[in-house]
Amino acid sequence: MASEVIQALAVQPGGRYIDATVGAGGHAAAILEHSAPGGQLLGIDADPRAIAAARSNLRRYRDSVLLVCDQFSNLKDICVRNDFLPVHGILFDLGLSSLQLADRQRGFSFQIDAPLDMRRNPGQAITAADIVNDYPELELERVLREYGEEALSRQIAHRVVAERPLRTTGELTHLVEAVAGPGRGRIHPATRTFQALRIVVNRELEQLEEALNQAVEILGFEGRLVVISYHSLEDRIVKRFMQREAMDCVCPPRVLECACHHQATLRLLARRVTKPSPLETARNPRSRSARLRAAERVALAEESFADYLNILAGNGSRAWRKPVLMEKLRRTFLALEVSNIRA
Repeated sequence: MASEVIQALAVQPGGRYIDATVGAGGHAAAILEHSAPGGQLLGIDADPRAIAAARSNLRRYRDSVLLVCDQFSNLKDICVRNDFLPVHGILFDLGLSSLQLADRQRGFSFQIDAPLDMRRNPGQAITAADIVNDYPELELERVLREYGEEALSRQIAHRVVAERPLRTTGELTHLVEAVAGPGRGRIHPATRTFQALRIVVNRELEQLEEALNQAVEILGFEGRLVVISYHSLEDRIVKRFMQREAMDCVCPPRVLECACHHQATLRLLARRVTKPSPLETARNPRSRSARLRAAERVALAEESFADYLNILAGNGSRAWRKPVLMEKLRRTFLALEVSNIRA
């Protein structure tokens, strides 16, 4: 969905962008191409092999790219350490990369017999084998039900406990196939089990929630937040976050007078998700479940131009020193002040 990403990010020459899941650098290359001349990109990935691949694939842009091997839940700290504040756009592409799926030692795919690992970063402590072989049956059932939305979670968990230890993806896949029986659904019966294990191993949902909150803080005004998700659990988190941040009050409906004092920080760019085109899905079948959501950062009523400059100074940032960009930022606050006076 490269073209949809570029459009949603509103990529402009000279802009500063973050690819928080850089992978092999496909989206990053498209962003750099459209932000030339003068564009800069910060690429983040927890997988050191992905960083190595991105460094090789983006070598023609090496003067405009900074690559960091870290969790995107550390997004704000990474930006502060590297003087990359504020930014014009942030992309999260939450799916597994082709590199990870094809790696015969990582255990992400039920189509390749490999050790039950599933760690994005080999330095992480817990593996899928730890969950499969050590979790109590009720806890394993909960993991499959909550994170895989697996209807057969109880039966699969019971069978796993009965046949422990399981060491490879092939053993687990055959077990799930035996429990599910032939001809069940449009997707492979092991899909949801593998999804659940991968989510727990990498703390994917918790890290996503942490990163989204930080993304709003580091976006410049009129900067874009774009997220591509691949299953309902991720998409639900993104949808609710963007909807909440686009509201001036998040009090329960029964509250007659606002007590939360919440102010909108985002403006939704579309009410509905953007899905891949038929051409895209024909070219890349794995993109069929992709769902893109986008929002734009807005100025808050209590923020002023001087306050914003102080924030930059406090972070030690030298960002946005281009006169044209600073003038645009000043006019944004001026328009906000005028509207507040009229109100």
